[in-house]
Amino acid sequence: MESFDYYEILEISKTSDKEVIKKAYRKMALKYHPDRNPENKQAEEMFKKINEAYEVLSDDTRRQIYDQYGKKGLENNGMGFSGRDFSDIFGDLGSIFESAFGGGFNFGGSSRREKKIKFIPDYIYKLDLSFKEAVFGCKKTIQTKYKVYCKDCDGTGAKDGKVQVCPDCGGKGQVFMRQGFVTFSQTCSRCSGEGSITKERCSICNGEGFNFAEESFEISIPEGMDDENRMRVVGKGNELKNGSRGDLYIVTFVEHDDYFVRDGSDVYIEIPVFFTSIPLGAKIKIPSLRGEVELNIPPNSENGSKFIFKDEGIKEVNDKGYGDLIAIIKIIYPKQLNEEQRELLLKLHNSFGYESEPHKNLFEECFDRIKNWFKADAKPSLKKSKIKLK
Repeated sequence: MESFDYYEILEISKTSDKEVIKKAYRKMALKYHPDRNPENKQAEEMFKKINEAYEVLSDDTRRQIYDQYGKKGLENNGMGFSGRDFSDIFGDLGSIFESAFGGGFNFGGSSRREKKIKFIPDYIYKLDLSFKEAVFGCKKTIQTKYKVYCKDCDGTGAKDGKVQVCPDCGGKGQVFMRQGFVTFSQTCSRCSGEGSITKERCSICNGEGFNFAEESFEISIPEGMDDENRMRVVGKGNELKNGSRGDLYIVTFVEHDDYFVRDGSDVYIEIPVFFTSIPLGAKIKIPSLRGEVELNIPPNSENGSKFIFKDEGIKEVNDKGYGDLIAIIKIIYPKQLNEEQRELLLKLHNSFGYESEPHKNLFEECFDRIKNWFKADAKPSLKKSKIKLK
C-alpha cells in the first residue's frame, strides 16, 4: 500500500461523521473523475486514492482499526483496499449520483444490452462558485469535453468496425454451468458480457469506441445556489450514434466566506462586542449581505445572544422567499490592563458598594454553617462501662 493519509486525501478531520465523509467523497470524486480528466494519469491515481479512503472511512470497523493501527492494522486483519477496477468504482459513484439525481446514472449495468453501451448520454460537471456568485447569481462560462461515438469504428472500438462473435459464449455474453438439476450463469470473462470480441483495436479511439469533443458555452446561475445543488442543461451531454445528445448535470460547490456562515438560506455572522458595552447596551452598524443594518444590543445581554434580521439572508433558489441574517454577539475582554485602566476599573467596582461583591451575600449563611461543623464537639461523652467477670 502506498503511504498516504485517508483523512488528508478527502480533506476532512478525524472527527468527521459519516455525512461529512460522504459529502467530501462526492466532491473529490467529481473533481478527479476520469470522465472529467481524460488521459490524466495523476487524476486517475488521485481518483483511486479517494475511493480507497472512502472505502475504509465509510466502514465503522475498518475506520476504527485504521485510526488505531493505520494501514498496517488493516492489512494484518485482511481488511485493506479491495483494489477494484474502474467499472466497480463507477458502480459506487453511480449509486451516489442516483441518490443525488434520482437515477439515470448507470456506470456499469449487469444486462447484456447495457454492457454494449460504450457510454451513457448524460454526464456530470462540477462547478466551483465563490460565495458571492452563489448568493447573488452570475453568468459562468462552462468548458466541457463530451464523448462522441467514433465514426471510424462505428463505436465498436474495433478497427474498421470489425468484431467477431465471442467463441466462449457464442455471442450471448454469458456462460452457463450445470450442477445437478440447477444451471448457473455468469458473465463471460472473455468478452466481459459484450458477446463479441475485438481482434484489432481502432487506432483513432484506441479501442474505446468514442472520442472527445470540446465545447464552451455560457449559463446563468440563479440566486441562492448552495453546495451540491444541481442544474440540468438540456442537449449538452454526450453525443450518441444518431447525433442526439444527452443532458449535462452541473453540480455546484460553494466556497466559504470569511465573515458569513451559511445554513441553507439563513446566514450567521459573529459580532465582537467589548465588555464595557454589555452593562450599558449599544447600537452598532453591522454588515449584511446587501449593505449594513443596525444592531441594538440591550443592556446586560449574554454572550452568544442571537439577534435575527428577517429576510436579510439568501434567496431560496426554488422560491421567492429569503432567509434571515442572524447576528451572534461575542463578548471581548481586554487581555491586559495598564495602571490607569486598573485604577478606573477598581474605582468603578468600589462604587457599587455591597452590590459589587454578590458572593458575600450568597455564601454568608453557608460560611456560618461550615464553621459550626468544626466547633468543639458538643456531644456528651459516654462513660465507660465496667464489666465484672464472675
